[in-house]
Amino acid sequence: MTKRYMEITDSLTGKSAKLPIFEGTLGQAVVDIRDIQADLDLFTFDPGFMATASCKSRLTFIDGNKGQLLHGGYSIDELADKSNFLEVCYLLLHGELPNKAEKAEFDHAITHHTMVHEQIHSFFRGFRRDAHPMAILCGITGALSAFYHDSTDISDPTQRMIASRRLIAKMPTLAAMAFKYSTGQPFNYPRNDLNYAENFLHMCFAVPAEEYQVNPILATAMDKILILHADHEQNASTSTVRLAGSSGANPFACIAAGIAALWGPAHGGANEAVLDMLAEIGTAKRIPEYIERARAKDDPFRLFGFGHRVYKSFDPRAKVLREQCHQVLEKLGINDPLLEIAMELEEIALKDSYFIDKKLYPNVDFYSGIILKAMGFPTSMFTVLFAVARTVGWVSQWKEMIEDPMQRIGRPRQLYVGAEPRAFTPIDKR
Repeated sequence: MTKRYMEITDSLTGKSAKLPIFEGTLGQAVVDIRDIQADLDLFTFDPGFMATASCKSRLTFIDGNKGQLLHGGYSIDELADKSNFLEVCYLLLHGELPNKAEKAEFDHAITHHTMVHEQIHSFFRGFRRDAHPMAILCGITGALSAFYHDSTDISDPTQRMIASRRLIAKMPTLAAMAFKYSTGQPFNYPRNDLNYAENFLHMCFAVPAEEYQVNPILATAMDKILILHADHEQNASTSTVRLAGSSGANPFACIAAGIAALWGPAHGGANEAVLDMLAEIGTAKRIPEYIERARAKDDPFRLFGFGHRVYKSFDPRAKVLREQCHQVLEKLGINDPLLEIAMELEEIALKDSYFIDKKLYPNVDFYSGIILKAMGFPTSMFTVLFAVARTVGWVSQWKEMIEDPMQRIGRPRQLYVGAEPRAFTPIDKR
């Protein structure tokens, strides 16, 4: 039991309450306010839950001031350098890195569950060809619960793990199918001889008319993008998954809810906004003009891909992707005006006093958008790829929530500011 507490007093009633304070392994302590209603007949007010810890979690730790991101205690840059995506998936699901036997079993299980039920193919024909891939992915993911009844009993630990593995395995297949559908090309079945990143690229870019060889540079870059987006603590989409899961909803429905939340431009659509910004700038000659507009307080123009709401010094993921970004562009020798603008904008941002003083460093969305553009993905697919990576974080958070005995159904409170009680007025007297 904690010995530290905070005592608060209501100045109107004089009532007081002692609120326990709990310490985590790292980061800020939290005040336990669960009894504040019983003691003081009050709720707390925290729009956006910016100062509220909604759960306990062992998965991910972020220190925005230090630019630190840890999964299970391991730094994100070390994982990106020494690990691979499926090993990070295992770490998030189980809390520890796997040994050789565990890694081999997990890799085999994910690889051999990448196919989806053949009838799911017919679902895609219900969408228009110009439908946004995120709309398709959200709908198809929710529909998985109609096909895999043997993994929807959330009270069964075995079924929870089966569902978690299925979602990790099948999400790249569904994402690639959404991409292929939008281009009018036939679907590609997954291949068990390729690793996770290679298989995804193959399903997206191979065509029946010729053999497709996965470029190892792109496969490495894709694997690192997946690692860097695997989980990011209690953000909007993760909190949505947890809130949906708290009602007892099946895991496929919960992940579909997370995909819907991720779709927003303030969340998963940020790297798509980077490419839209580069397109608006148009040519490298206009970069100074747009930088001046960004400096001006009365101009609505915003530089996307610079700075981060959480990281106040630097985004540790961006450091990893910056190296990959330059490697991809150098090795592929792509001649794309937008990518040239991006590289010149990056060079200016790393030297310009305005960017340095305000800590507007290029973030992970800036570099991931450039890499995905170089790979050949349209901007509409950027958030879809984010969803592929984040699925493991979502299912790990969902699984952790289900197994937490303290968890209750989500029920946020409100500060009501509407009309006071009043009598109904007949329509002829209004």
